[in-house]
Amino acid sequence: MTRSLYLCNVRLADGQQVSVSIVDGRIDALGADAAAPRDAQIEDGGGALLLPGFVEGHTHVDKSNWGRPWYRNEVGPLLTDRIGNEREWRRTSGHDAAAQSLALSRAFVAAGTTRLRTHVDIDTDARLRHLEGVLATRQTMRDTLDMQIVAFPQSGMLIRPGTVELLGEALAEGADVLGALDPALIDGDPVASLNATLALAQRYRKPIDIHLHEPGEIGAFTLKLLLDRVQASGMQGQVVVSHGFCLGALPERERDVLLDRIADLRVALLTSAPPSCTVPPLKLCREKGITMFGGNDGIRDTWTPYGVPDMLERAMLIGMRYDLRRDDDLTIAFDCVSDAAARGCGFADYGLRVGARADLVLVDAETVAHAVVTRPVRKLVVANGRIVARDGVLTPPRA
Repeated sequence: MTRSLYLCNVRLADGQQVSVSIVDGRIDALGADAAAPRDAQIEDGGGALLLPGFVEGHTHVDKSNWGRPWYRNEVGPLLTDRIGNEREWRRTSGHDAAAQSLALSRAFVAAGTTRLRTHVDIDTDARLRHLEGVLATRQTMRDTLDMQIVAFPQSGMLIRPGTVELLGEALAEGADVLGALDPALIDGDPVASLNATLALAQRYRKPIDIHLHEPGEIGAFTLKLLLDRVQASGMQGQVVVSHGFCLGALPERERDVLLDRIADLRVALLTSAPPSCTVPPLKLCREKGITMFGGNDGIRDTWTPYGVPDMLERAMLIGMRYDLRRDDDLTIAFDCVSDAAARGCGFADYGLRVGARADLVLVDAETVAHAVVTRPVRKLVVANGRIVARDGVLTPPRA
């Protein structure tokens, strides 16, 4: 049976009033003259701004405390403090990765996110338990949320024997991407750690998304080693460097040499735009042709009390971190959680164009910049051609 939806009286970012014809989950026509398909469900957008479904490029849905009682954070200041504290909390709190990932994923969808990349902890304590929970969430949300899962060694890889094998099992059981973490400062041997990561990725034919918190010269050294291996292995266009704090702290000449290599090897960069760390230069990266996109990182977990599953808010925070004030600059912030994020993660069939998967958001805002700054309640969310949320609330599935 053909499934069709027709949105009329909506506006594009350039102010043009259009209609959208959707058939079997795809945009069939978009424009001032787009006609309604036969027997379509018709929705009048009331002049609302039409945006593509948002993309969350980096989060951790498996370990969020979203919707649960407040977690009292008394953890130490070091990265290793947070890692150890989190393992202990998971062990003693009864945390349920399946329930928490589902609650947070639903909240993302209600706020307009239709594509999401999540890192899922794989370690010798939890083993594949978090992966199993998030796989269940992905199956439950399969018609609504396009989810990529990164098998992520949050506690380190080489320093915890058995983790490499567990990562391989995770990739074999459904993880889409291989994660990695601070090969120098956590694993203590960046050469061996990166070699193991590249070997796993090539064995299972998976892309890589590496957390690189390492600062300054240490981070630059690790990044050079990574880029050498990307080039030697032929993995151009298959690697994301998340955070990349070192790129915001290096002398300009050294930084620009690295950025040129990153652009040449088609490595993408992810930022959560943290206020307390150095960050890669957004506009310069874009000028060099580097895909740089955004994500929340953790949301209400043992690492941070902050974060909400709203990509318009993350776009606003990107705008604030990079001092984006002009309307045209704020569209860059929105691009970080839409088109650029889809490219960086490799989500196919994305955008406001004929043939793309029909993932759409309507908001009462004058412009994209206005939407980023005011973050209005999502008037309508369409995912895979179906209305899934109205006025910020998930709608029951249609028969």
